[in-house]
Amino acid sequence: MALDNAPSLTWRILGAAIEVHRELGPGLLENAYRECLVDELRRTGLCVERELALPVVFRGRKIDFAYRADLVVNEEVLVELKAVEVLLPIHEAQTLTYMRLAHLPVGLLLNFHVPRLKDGIRRFVN
Repeated sequence: MALDNAPSLTWRILGAAIEVHRELGPGLLENAYRECLVDELRRTGLCVERELALPVVFRGRKIDFAYRADLVVNEEVLVELKAVEVLLPIHEAQTLTYMRLAHLPVGLLLNFHVPRLKDGIRRFVN
C-alpha cells in the first residue's frame, strides 16, 4: 500500500464523485450512486472492488461476511457511501471500523443527499 499515492488518489475519487453528483443530483438511493461511481472510477482507469466482504475476528474465530464495505479503490482507499439527510457519528464510526477491518489507512465517507457534494465529504486517515 503506497501511502504517498493516497492524497492524489482521494482527489481522483472525489472528482469522480462530484461528476456523479453533478449529473444525478441528490435524492436517489445509495445503490444508484454506488453503481454510477463505480462506472466513473473504472472509466478513469482505477481498480474498484464493490461490496467487499470484511470478516470479523470474534473470540479468536474468523466470522466471514460480517460486514461489507461499499467500495475499495486501488486496494488503498475505502469509500463508504450514504444518501441520508444528515451524517451521524455512527456513520463516521462505521467508516473507521471498516478501514480497520480492511487494513486500509485512508477512508472517504460520502453523503450524496446534499445540494453540494463538498458538504457531504469526510476524509479519515489512520
